[in-house]
Amino acid sequence: MIKVVGLGPGSVESLTIGTIEILKSNKKIYLRTEKHPTVDYLKSIGIQFETYDGKYEEYNNFDDVYMSIAQDLIEKHKIYGDIIYGVPGHPFVAETSVKLLIALCDQKKINIEVLPAVSFIDAVIQSLKLDPIEGLKIIDAFDIKNQVIDKRVGLLVTQVYNEFIATDVKLDLLEYYKDDMEIYFVRAAGIKDLESIRKIKLFELDRQKDIDYLTSIYIPKDLDATKDFHDLVEVINTLRDENGCAWDREQTHESLKKYLIEECYEVLEAIDDMDDNNIIEELGDVLFQVVFHAQIGKEEGYFNINDVIKGVTNKMINRHPHIFKVPESKNSKEVLESWENIKIKEKGFKSFTDTLKHVPKNLPGLMRADKVQQKAAKIGFDFDCVELGMEKVLEELQEVRDVYKGKNRAKIVEEVGDLVFSTVNVARLLDIDPEFAVNYTIDKFINRFAYIEESARNRGSDLKNMSLAEMDELWNESKRR
Repeated sequence: MIKVVGLGPGSVESLTIGTIEILKSNKKIYLRTEKHPTVDYLKSIGIQFETYDGKYEEYNNFDDVYMSIAQDLIEKHKIYGDIIYGVPGHPFVAETSVKLLIALCDQKKINIEVLPAVSFIDAVIQSLKLDPIEGLKIIDAFDIKNQVIDKRVGLLVTQVYNEFIATDVKLDLLEYYKDDMEIYFVRAAGIKDLESIRKIKLFELDRQKDIDYLTSIYIPKDLDATKDFHDLVEVINTLRDENGCAWDREQTHESLKKYLIEECYEVLEAIDDMDDNNIIEELGDVLFQVVFHAQIGKEEGYFNINDVIKGVTNKMINRHPHIFKVPESKNSKEVLESWENIKIKEKGFKSFTDTLKHVPKNLPGLMRADKVQQKAAKIGFDFDCVELGMEKVLEELQEVRDVYKGKNRAKIVEEVGDLVFSTVNVARLLDIDPEFAVNYTIDKFINRFAYIEESARNRGSDLKNMSLAEMDELWNESKRR
């Protein structure tokens, strides 16, 4: 039999009678660590034990330390039979070595008994006068990166052992909370003469001089602490409610289409301007549109925001098997090829034509042309060199010349489209984004036109009264400048 006991949060009063009686049973006793306030009391009443403090020097990470302890306890059980393993606090609270030991005992059919104990959480609740029924989330400082922070419950972060860990915890919390958020620094909760509980600002966390293995931090529930994704969902729900905004309640998927497009283009403009604050704002507007559509889907009973998130998450996992399934190194070209192959299987495409048809018709024409050409090029339907692409442009231009004076409007539209499509081919073969190129030219045109207008104004002239030759002269002057 292996008996596991908890030594409580640190005060002698929190040791249970059952634990003391077991420790006095003259069995072999092993403590995970001697660095615990009640250990001095155990020594004073003559209890002898061995500790695993040396394991912390042998290994580079805690997982290996705890596994080594669990394995050694199994070996000790083989030698001595009944043994006792003592850990700080409660054996089931933030005690990885006990979890590993239980798993090993299950594998090897060894009887193990875990006695109830007072945990450090009980001491923190007592000292801070908390009622956990109002919401309390407890996380290990070492696992904080894998946790979802939520202002709607109190947050207790345990095992903030030193300043380095405190810095990591602070940085992770700053991803959610403001730097001047008031938190509680809790050290040695429930231990007389050692307990220290004080309010500090979040940014001050790693500046505390008394951080040690008895340190935790507590962040109270505060609905005004920040704004998060759930707040946005609730705002849109309120706007769509029967007592909400009349305009918002009238919107449908169809009526919102133009706004989604507009917001995306405003993001692009903010990126081009390298304006971080504007990027934040415009991305927020795009996110608002996404959640808005999800809310409409929820009201209609077809889908909600969770379906949207689940769908895109699963898609990203499925389309990155080299990351999430069988890890392997791939360059960007290989990643894109894999992405396309997986996408073809997901969509159930039966032909290469299906992949071309799948390019959205609502894309800007130049962008759609570029994407269609890229997909066709992947199976070898492409010019061998850019020179052939240029010859095609001249050919299409001649065809426009052949028909532009005629009365067949549909034919003129067709030939002009062929000309534009062929220029996109040239841009693609030169690895130039046609949308970028044409927008660059548009901006250049606007700047030169502005020069013409300003020059005319300086000469006391009005553009409306200038001849084309006069404007051409200023245009060429602007080019020279």
